[in-house]
Amino acid sequence: MYYPGSVYVDMSDVVPPEVRPKPAVPAKPPNVGAPSPSSPFPPQGPGIGGGGGVSAPPPSAIPVPIGSHVPVHISSHSVGHGVGHGVGHGGSHSAAHNGGHAHSGSLSSGGGSTLLGYIGIDTIIEQMRKKTMKTGFDFNIMVVGHSGLGKSTLVNTLFKSQVSRRSAGWARDEKIPKTIEIKAVSHVLEEGGVKMKLTVVDTPGFGDQINNDNCWEPISKYINEQYEKFLKEEVNITRKKRIPDTRVHCCLYFISPTGHSLRQLDVEFMKRLSHSVNIIPVIAKSDTMTIEERQEFKQRVRKELEMGGIEFYPQKEFDEDMEDKSDNDKIREAMPFAVVGSDKEYQVNGKRVLGRKTAWGIVEVENPNHCEFALLRDFLIRSHLQDLKEVTHNIHYETYRAKRLNENGGLHPISTNDTQESNL
Repeated sequence: MYYPGSVYVDMSDVVPPEVRPKPAVPAKPPNVGAPSPSSPFPPQGPGIGGGGGVSAPPPSAIPVPIGSHVPVHISSHSVGHGVGHGVGHGGSHSAAHNGGHAHSGSLSSGGGSTLLGYIGIDTIIEQMRKKTMKTGFDFNIMVVGHSGLGKSTLVNTLFKSQVSRRSAGWARDEKIPKTIEIKAVSHVLEEGGVKMKLTVVDTPGFGDQINNDNCWEPISKYINEQYEKFLKEEVNITRKKRIPDTRVHCCLYFISPTGHSLRQLDVEFMKRLSHSVNIIPVIAKSDTMTIEERQEFKQRVRKELEMGGIEFYPQKEFDEDMEDKSDNDKIREAMPFAVVGSDKEYQVNGKRVLGRKTAWGIVEVENPNHCEFALLRDFLIRSHLQDLKEVTHNIHYETYRAKRLNENGGLHPISTNDTQESNL
């Protein structure tokens, strides 16, 4: 509605002085209900265009001199709310010119701030590194194979320390037990400020008897006992902050370098335990074969494992993405690793190397042209150690856990006094 003698200001020109110069006052009042396209105020809110809005008071009630300016206050309220109050309560003048309720943030849409900059989420990895270094790591490795295959020597070579059962006081002239006796030896290794509790589980007596029926049962029992101990600690009402992890993360199965085929005992053992533990087959003392014999034997072993339905680590179904699949395919093609272990040093071309001295020369353990020990060490320690632990926890342990809970309808919490350490 037009009131004679009143002065109208176009709302499209209501902007701070620093953004747009002061517009000229139009001679004829514009249509308030239909703002110009350049106006920052949409036609919404009460008091605009007459659609149920509050009628403006006579101009004589609010005398405002032409050309006066009041600072615009920007807040986070909606535009429609601010415009409605400004026009409804301010008469023919805008809220910016009459000092009305301009607390609505009518210009917040025109000059948005940029939320860019450094936050610091990349420090999460460093936080995790510091925390895990304080806590340390656990890694439990089991070695299985009949006597004379160099199991203890290979483990010592892998970690470049005297960590095997024999190094812990087992006498060389001690008789091998008639039954399999599980022996576990733990050591704390430190390198570069990182501490790892390494437990080597040896199985003396495996496959050394005339009758080897069910000789894998003590090994399977030991593996399940470690799962049971971890499960009982988990179901306790008052659990430990950090449950001791004695579960077997990796089982190195030593294959005799016969050059012919796998023994039936080898097939049965890996078939029965492949679903309970991560099995990594290795060909022991591969320096007893020529390179051609070694390649033929490896191909024959892979074929027999495939025909027997034996799954060894890394399993294909555990590949998380294409990058993992590509890396693991190369590893699977190279397995079983033909290795040579030695804890003795020799001088070769002015360098000290680990090797085995023979009548025709020195077999260098870490030389990829002589054996595949370097591939096994890189795979086992430098690239897949953490994945071995995760597969043990997420796959093998969870399978055992689900089976136990389904059998008994759930385990009852036990007290701390009922938990006993295994003396195996």
